[in-house]
Amino acid sequence: MSNTKNAPKVVILAAKEQPLPYNLKTLESLAEVTVTDTAGLPAASSDAEVLFLWDFFSSALKQAWPKANRLQWVHVAAAGVDAMMFDDLRTSDVVVTNAHGIFDQPIAEFALASILAHDKQLHRSKSLQRDCRWQHRELTRTGGSRVLVVGTGGIGRATGRLLRAVGMEVRGVGRIAREDDPDFGTVLPSNYLAEHAGWADHIILVAPLTDETRHLIDSGILAAMKPSAHLVNLGRGALVDEPALIRALQQGQIAAASLDVFSEEPLPTDSPLWGMENAHMSAHMCGDVIGWRDALAEQFQHNLERWAAGEDLSNVVDKDRGYVSSAGAVENRAGMRLV
Repeated sequence: MSNTKNAPKVVILAAKEQPLPYNLKTLESLAEVTVTDTAGLPAASSDAEVLFLWDFFSSALKQAWPKANRLQWVHVAAAGVDAMMFDDLRTSDVVVTNAHGIFDQPIAEFALASILAHDKQLHRSKSLQRDCRWQHRELTRTGGSRVLVVGTGGIGRATGRLLRAVGMEVRGVGRIAREDDPDFGTVLPSNYLAEHAGWADHIILVAPLTDETRHLIDSGILAAMKPSAHLVNLGRGALVDEPALIRALQQGQIAAASLDVFSEEPLPTDSPLWGMENAHMSAHMCGDVIGWRDALAEQFQHNLERWAAGEDLSNVVDKDRGYVSSAGAVENRAGMRLV
């Protein structure tokens, strides 16, 4: 625990089975730190100024909110803040920050891997290998294919840059249309997605989940896509109308979907997606490269040091929009690493 007389009071919310931040002792040298789980959060937050949501999918703050009278800052160890956001927090003066920047490159790499696995039929090859079947096929060239990246924040931009580097034609989809974007060239408005969905060979979802993006990919968008198109969801499960997607895959309306996120997680065992040859699934892990937890812990430490020094926090979330806008992304990544 910090010996500083006026050290900030920090609560770290962690799940019971969750490993604690590796730099906990350093955090304790900067602040009076209390580690708690969901059950203990109301009591622990009663005099807390800072809440670190290490358990980043927790919605426990909403229940603890009446007790959190001194709270000034909440940091979420995730890029998305949809799980913990609620109206009273949104309209309060409490600052929310997130893990903006940590997952950009890993998720971009996963997006490229998903496209390559689809174009090169790697899933099919593994299935044939299990059956000891030698079946020569012709594959799809990835360079020159067309991609819509839905979400133009840090993750979307890293994805756009990487896909363009391998020769793909990339356009972004965001809130505001623009031309001559440095990473996408063209950015299309999301409310016109249906008009442009048929252009793409691949649609990559990396947008935050907000009221505007919930079920953004619905039956209408799926119907507008090419029969040969491939949907990749690396954002949030609720970006997609899952029953509509299942029907589209079953009916051959689109060729395939690569899904890292789902409406319910873990995905229920009775979901038709488990048995579908054209659905390729992973367990919400696209950004979790080796060292990701340490990077998240360091990011909070750097922001806590800024807080203690009276400096502006980095990665401030626009609580109305649900993500970090360019104005909120103070660059402060020195010493942050993925190992």
